[in-house]
Amino acid sequence: MDFISQRLQALSPSATLAMSQKSNELKAQGIDVINLSVGEPDFFTPDHIKEAAKQAVDDNFSFYSPVPGYLSLRQAISDKLKNENNLDFTPEQIVVGNGAKQSLCNTVLCLVNHGDEVIIPTPAWVSYVQMVNLCGGKSVLVPATIETDFKITPEQLENAITEKSKLIILCSPSNPTGSIYSKEELAALAAVLARHPQVMIIADEIYEHINYVGKHESLAQFPELKDRVAVINGVSKAYAMTGWRIGYVAAPLWLAKAVNKLQGQYTSGASSIAQKAAEAAYRGSQQCVEDMRQAFMRRRDLITGLLQEIPGMELRVPHGAFYVFPKVDAFFGKRCGDTVINDAGDLAIYLLEKAHVASVAGDAFCCPGYLRMSYATSDENIIEAVARIKAALAELK
Repeated sequence: MDFISQRLQALSPSATLAMSQKSNELKAQGIDVINLSVGEPDFFTPDHIKEAAKQAVDDNFSFYSPVPGYLSLRQAISDKLKNENNLDFTPEQIVVGNGAKQSLCNTVLCLVNHGDEVIIPTPAWVSYVQMVNLCGGKSVLVPATIETDFKITPEQLENAITEKSKLIILCSPSNPTGSIYSKEELAALAAVLARHPQVMIIADEIYEHINYVGKHESLAQFPELKDRVAVINGVSKAYAMTGWRIGYVAAPLWLAKAVNKLQGQYTSGASSIAQKAAEAAYRGSQQCVEDMRQAFMRRRDLITGLLQEIPGMELRVPHGAFYVFPKVDAFFGKRCGDTVINDAGDLAIYLLEKAHVASVAGDAFCCPGYLRMSYATSDENIIEAVARIKAALAELK
């Protein structure tokens, strides 16, 4: 007798976390594995943010926090959205969650009914489809490729919308590709969405500050989409605070109230100490954000330059985030001894076992034929990892 709910059986494990676990298992055996599979900055949380957390402990912020987050933090987020993005969200329209991942899932759960269609441009972050599955919804995948810099066109969006469409989830800067939609490209998509008022919009902007080409542009800026966009963001990527677990949704008031109602029933408020740290992140100097952005840009230039020297490896230079997403189908059908490379999953396992470098197959991001590699690691690790990859690929015949 199977006691596991059908809801859970509809979910797949996270491929990124699974690959990271495999690399950790090899490390535990004493093998020197370079992990390019994990999507988190390798920097430490800036000191002024840590000091705020220590102060919060001393000031006895040890009691339950309000379900949507402390008002002072929500006000800081409201100010950030106004000052940096020219977006008007009151603190009442903001709900702080246990990471942007929860804020995103909360929002999907509040919007999607069984049978609703959710438009997801691909390549897409691994959890979008699974969150839709959790709701009993149907993911409508709209594919983009390396030829279009992994960005969908207005025509593709128009063709994907049906009377069952309820939601679109758009991530810019993108995980896994690092692609960024320009203001003009977003405006063209907004014009399509304006003709379909039944479609809600989630703008996943967690990589907002890791941008190498200019100012961040949000889908929430267009007046024709007012009251239909939920912005997802948080402190994990920009401030190197992945473990603090603070994210938020800024949304129309009716949706924020729904998210608050849902969160109140299964996690309540996020960590009190982490919230005070996040408040310091938003209120304090932003120099740390710029310093890390510049370091990521240097690493991007380093890893793309090295990967482009490998025969058969095709890639675009990403404009944001900290991932490269090379096309690797040139290696399919090749072999090394008894190992045959049939797809990107085989190649990822081969590189882990042969080169001791962890990456993630593009299949996990709804895009077969590619690998995702994170360059959120040291220059030394990047140089060594690509050297190992190059040597391992050279053995495929």
